[in-house]
Amino acid sequence: MKTHTKLALVVRREADGIRRYVHLGSGNYNSRTARLYSDIGLFTCSRSIAADVTDLFNSLTGYSRQRLYRKLLVAPSNMRPRLLDLIDREAEHARAGRTARIVAKMNALVDPDTIEALYRASRAGVEIELVVRGICCLRPGVPGVSDNISVISIVGRFLEHSRLFSFANGGAEEFYIGSADWMQRNFDRRVEAVAPVEDATLHDRLRSLLRTCLEDNRQAWELAADGSWTQRTPNGVVHSTQEILLRESWGLTSPDGRTSGEMRGAGALV
Repeated sequence: MKTHTKLALVVRREADGIRRYVHLGSGNYNSRTARLYSDIGLFTCSRSIAADVTDLFNSLTGYSRQRLYRKLLVAPSNMRPRLLDLIDREAEHARAGRTARIVAKMNALVDPDTIEALYRASRAGVEIELVVRGICCLRPGVPGVSDNISVISIVGRFLEHSRLFSFANGGAEEFYIGSADWMQRNFDRRVEAVAPVEDATLHDRLRSLLRTCLEDNRQAWELAADGSWTQRTPNGVVHSTQEILLRESWGLTSPDGRTSGEMRGAGALV
């Protein structure tokens, strides 16, 4: 079984006692791929997340056989059932007339159980927007099956590698980031971790990143119901995800003089 999760844990003795700091990312701790991949990460001292990461490390080193976690979605322990619960919850919100939407960004979407759950949610009226860089076994826009699902792939200078999931949750939006694509190998044969981003001050940045991807009209390709891909072409203003994120990172301005913050509101997480 491959350990694919990207986690770092620092334990410090501070004036008020022991405190644990966690970094959880979507990409490797590798200086070479960091220059080529587009990734995101979360740095937190959340007690519950830190306790989960400690339990996970103890499991990996053989000190425990942990199966239950407070906040983390961990594969192969609980990630698939927890993810299916989140998708089915959106379907329940839709049936009850509440806000229901899923926006998810990943490298690949292959897992049959997850795809079937997304189809169920679509039929219930959930708006589902997916950004899948590589293989996608889901077919969007199939009448009576996936009418409410759209899929795009962003291909550019950098390898799109971040995994970010948003669930509207009836108006109480939740965000998750981590290392796992929605594939059988990730759920069943790898050690993966996905964490909720509970700090509301970070939500605007995550929402902005997803919006930037969805609005892309230069590097985005749209998946059709027949499995074909068509590249979007600008009709007026060009929205190129990776160029926008580069400007965000370096604080540069656009050709018309706007700053990256003015172009993208609260900014994007990279």
